Amino acid sequence: MIIRAIKSGIFRLTPGHYSNHRWYGYYKERALKRALKSPMTLQQLPIGYGRWLDERLVEYPWLLSQLSEGQEDLLDAGSTLNHHLILSQPKLRNKRITIMTLAPEAQCFWQKRVSYVFGDLRNMYFRDASFSTIVCLSVLEHIGLDSRLYDPARDTTERDPDAYLSVVHEFRRVLKPGGSCLISVPFGKYQLRSWLQVFDSVMLDRMIATFGPGKHEMTFYCYSTREGWQRCNLEDAADAPYFDLHSDTPWPGCPAGAGAVACLKLSK
Repeated sequence: MIIRAIKSGIFRLTPGHYSNHRWYGYYKERALKRALKSPMTLQQLPIGYGRWLDERLVEYPWLLSQLSEGQEDLLDAGSTLNHHLILSQPKLRNKRITIMTLAPEAQCFWQKRVSYVFGDLRNMYFRDASFSTIVCLSVLEHIGLDSRLYDPARDTTERDPDAYLSVVHEFRRVLKPGGSCLISVPFGKYQLRSWLQVFDSVMLDRMIATFGPGKHEMTFYCYSTREGWQRCNLEDAADAPYFDLHSDTPWPGCPAGAGAVACLKLSK
């Protein structure tokens, strides 16, 4: 009933208002369940896929398409996987998962053999070559900026746009030889906000150079109101806007968050 109401226009609010609507979380979870239940060809998504929803609708399927089967030590840097729906996915069930984030969250899944570590990703506690896979979805854009949204006790005056490079350096240190680092960031026209920044091609190049991968792959997805989320190239995503639901006034056709996302696979 709720989904029919959304599609019929009853709840078809502008994305900014819709993001704050009480049904947004329900609608998004329903869409994610459908997307993760049925194998998708990420090269060619259905027209309208993920319409009115944020970049998680492409980040999670992309991540799962990159993960190997079987057991391994996996680090979730930033706690983007800390949801029952995601941790229940077949490719994650048998992995030894460590989640590192700034502060404890309302949900924890220790019964799923998930370990939790709290601290700054720029100075991780792990030994060299501890993990076969590192996952970092939509986290690097917050490093070095106001992080009170995730930890109210943090310093509000920090403003270091280059701090994400320190995290990337740490990723290489704690990744095992032959391992992969799977990263996503909002991409498009560069913006520096109080709590995040939108990456551009220069920042991606600096990230890759800092990590020094043996090989790397980049995939881009763009959002539009008519087509929803679709795969695109760097040039198509270069001017994508970002809608900040905390401060921006919605405009016609604005996304629910990032207007484009860059997904990187860096192999050591």
